[in-house]
Amino acid sequence: MKQGKAIVVFSGGQDSTTCLFWAKERYAEVEAVTFDYGQRHRLEIECAKEIAKELDVKHHILDMSLLNQLAPNALTRTDIEVADGEDGELPSTFVPGRNLLFMSFAGVLASQVGAKHIVTGVCETDFSGYPDCRDIFIKSLNVTLNLSMDDTFVIETPLMWLNKAQTWELADKLGALDFVRERTLTCYNGVIADGCGECPSCKLRQNGLDEYLTLKKGL
Repeated sequence: MKQGKAIVVFSGGQDSTTCLFWAKERYAEVEAVTFDYGQRHRLEIECAKEIAKELDVKHHILDMSLLNQLAPNALTRTDIEVADGEDGELPSTFVPGRNLLFMSFAGVLASQVGAKHIVTGVCETDFSGYPDCRDIFIKSLNVTLNLSMDDTFVIETPLMWLNKAQTWELADKLGALDFVRERTLTCYNGVIADGCGECPSCKLRQNGLDEYLTLKKGL
């Protein structure tokens, strides 16, 4: 029997949508929270709204525009090119402090709505080198959240040790592969579903899908 309540940090992308399906399988109540930080493609928020509505999940949208002022990057500025990091540098898509702020505000929201579980799609296997997607950061923040609010939240990271092929496999096991493939927005150029096919996010997503479908066909 499903028990408890969860908040899913939700962008409308492949990973967070898979996490939303995952949470709905496990918890009696699930709500989603999307952060409006002036992201490059406003379609991301509309996509999240539509998915939450279709899955009958209460959806919160929080204004985080301050992050746009503090951390200009390729996800918030059209004049900054999407590019992988070189010589040990972080990709131009890294938003300093994003997950720190998102998870902190998700914790505040969780405390207001009576949720003890906070679900996020961060992943250390395919994480582009983002420091705020690492398991050690999430574990540290979990302790900090609990201390700051004298509560017992559990941050859930179902994708932490999965590569993209395994993430597609999880979506398939949840009966959501086609939904995730057709309805989510992962593309840095704002193209829903299979995306532009050229940006780093689309290539990672498509390579993972191809790998999973090949493995599935061989079973």
